[in-house]
Amino acid sequence: MAKITSIKGRIIHNSRGTKTIEVDVISDNQYLGRTSAPSGASVGKYEAISFPDDGPEESLRILNENSKKFLEFEPSDLKSIDETLKSIDKTSNYSKIGGALAYAITIASMESASKAVGKQLFELISEQNEYRFPIPIGNILGGGVHAGPGTPDIQEILISAPGAKTIRNAIETNFKVHKELRNVIEKADPSFTNGRGDEGGWAPKCDNEKALELCAKACENLGYTLGKEVSLGVDFASSTQWNEEKHLYVYERAGFENTPEKQIEFAANIIEKYKLIYAEDAVHEEAFGDMSELVSKFPKTMIAGDDLT
Repeated sequence: MAKITSIKGRIIHNSRGTKTIEVDVISDNQYLGRTSAPSGASVGKYEAISFPDDGPEESLRILNENSKKFLEFEPSDLKSIDETLKSIDKTSNYSKIGGALAYAITIASMESASKAVGKQLFELISEQNEYRFPIPIGNILGGGVHAGPGTPDIQEILISAPGAKTIRNAIETNFKVHKELRNVIEKADPSFTNGRGDEGGWAPKCDNEKALELCAKACENLGYTLGKEVSLGVDFASSTQWNEEKHLYVYERAGFENTPEKQIEFAANIIEKYKLIYAEDAVHEEAFGDMSELVSKFPKTMIAGDDLT
């Protein structure tokens, strides 16, 4: 079996222009695994700390200081790699080395392992007789912490093309809807200046309902039927609205508040009306029971708890 012979890191910039870390793991002096650590604008309060001191410099220093501890491990031996990471950082949330560094080392190791055995990474993770591309989902309209004042409270409205026959057609369909949405927004608001959120979705000044209507209209203009050729998704990012003191979801931009029961109803109405294929963080990060209720209510919709901790 291949052995890790080199591990190095460097600081790079992500799509938001902020610093992150990239790690190279090389096995048998030839099998390169390379991974850069992603980051999100909204995070759960129990999530691992991305970097100590809010920057990757300390993470990189710690990696350089401890890189020899990973040498001679098999790159697929995630148990030993994880134990080594935990021996360097004994905190529960990677506040010493940064969760981003732990992630990058782990995935880069697995990519190196996959190359060493002549397989794709996905084949190494899950051996199956047949593989299919996942349906790509793309951000077409941004609000919340992804965009400025006046935009929707909802953080993202997303598009996917489950009716596409190929991955290329699915991606092209997403692009078409994104492009048409700009035309729809400009028609509804001639003062729109093509502003975008930090992940590329258009950022119009409108409320949640209007934003969803605009996205549905863009799909309709292209001859698509929601729930058939294309489907919408929503990242509610509800933890950003949750006010623990009030025990309410506070939608400051839209000017209303929801009790936990009303929030479930609010999310359910959107899922039903717009035939969502995907609904992320429709309730706050500690609302396990409410999330379970939504999962049970909508078995054909992917209900994701990205912030659920």
